[in-house]
Amino acid sequence: MMRALWSASSGMQAQQLNMDITSNNLANVNTTGFKKSRAEFKDLIYETIRRPDDPELIPGGATPVGIQVGHGVRPSATTRDFSEGNLQPTDNPLDVAIEGPGFFIVEKLDGSFVFTRDGSFKVSMDGTDRNLVTSEGYYVLSEDESYITIPEEYTDISISSDGMITAVAEDGTIEELGRIGLAKFLNPEGLLAIGNNLFEATEASGEHVLKQDEQDSGYGTLLQGFLEMSNVKVVEEMVNLIIAQRAYEVNTKAVQASDEMLAQANNLRR
Repeated sequence: MMRALWSASSGMQAQQLNMDITSNNLANVNTTGFKKSRAEFKDLIYETIRRPDDPELIPGGATPVGIQVGHGVRPSATTRDFSEGNLQPTDNPLDVAIEGPGFFIVEKLDGSFVFTRDGSFKVSMDGTDRNLVTSEGYYVLSEDESYITIPEEYTDISISSDGMITAVAEDGTIEELGRIGLAKFLNPEGLLAIGNNLFEATEASGEHVLKQDEQDSGYGTLLQGFLEMSNVKVVEEMVNLIIAQRAYEVNTKAVQASDEMLAQANNLRR
């Protein structure tokens, strides 16, 4: 069987994956805190028909070049781009954007920690307490990984650039209610996306590092009344779609050409 059939089919599968990833990027162009992905590929094993240093051809020497035939391509990774998206003003006091590489810390219902760049927070009643939560109802954690409680009688909630939440009490005094926790990773590309704008730490990303002090760098600052939008650039993704489509088309042409060559070989005796 001709190698071209298998090589071209691997190219078609690779470009289909490329198209899937690009389509997902475009589908999330308006998703808050979404980070686009990019497919990466590697060539497959080569069949060495003749080595460049084959001593049988030139005893004591080597030929200038050899003969190798590749067997196609395979996906090697999907890399996530954590560059910042555009900031959109919302005038909602509970909307918070991170200007920098940090992540909000969120506790799921099972007690595990996940991380997000989506700062569209809400207030949820838990008995007599009002807690800061995500849109799914997961608790947003403070700098000491505890819940952030906002008493019902407090008004005029304000969030400073370092994450400190203050509000006005019934007697008119300004009270500090807690500081929104921020985390960073040694390798954020190793985070596992689990949907709902959430990421999960893995061995590849390393454990999260909490911001312990206002002077700690590498976490970023917070902006109240803003949301970070997706970092997807529509024009760039449309170009990637065209490239993937044309590459897929070229590989189908290679399959058709191989099929026609095999058909001609089968008809030699006729």
